[in-house]
Amino acid sequence: MNTETATQTPFPTSAENAPSMGGNGSEKSLHQYAQRIHEAVDTLEQRLNNSTERVLSMQEEYGEMAREEVRAHPLAAVGVAFAAGFILAKLLR
Repeated sequence: MNTETATQTPFPTSAENAPSMGGNGSEKSLHQYAQRIHEAVDTLEQRLNNSTERVLSMQEEYGEMAREEVRAHPLAAVGVAFAAGFILAKLLR
């Protein structure tokens, strides 16, 4: 190993250390491409956050509806739970 290659890392850590891809136009298009990817990731993150909030609110709403039904009809809730358990036990044997 010579001293020149020993000081160079195989993975550049910044754009200044990265090898040039040609000319100024290539660097500009690479920057624009990276910017578009970043914007797409931001948009995806925003959509996922909105979807997560929506799912959590639906879970809260349906959970509360289920609690109300169980409080209103406790015997029916026990019967449904027993029947569901019985059917699952038969299916999984």
